[in-house]
Amino acid sequence: MTVEIDGHIYYRTLEACKKAGISRPTLFRWLKAGVLQKSYKNRRGWRLFTEEDVNEIRAESRKIRVEYVYPGGKHDQS
Repeated sequence: MTVEIDGHIYYRTLEACKKAGISRPTLFRWLKAGVLQKSYKNRRGWRLFTEEDVNEIRAESRKIRVEYVYPGGKHDQS
């Protein structure tokens, strides 16, 4: 269910995750790791996300990370 505050529409965490196509634990992991920079909170401390935020989450979910593993266990990330 969306929330309207001062004429702006916000999505609650689970709804933002569904719209972006990711799980709730993934969203919280990205927020903790600093992959996603901002989130709004209401008086209860619940996170709220704008449509722009949801688009940024969706864009992050579509990024591809390539990791090479060389003999001997050495990792190289590109």
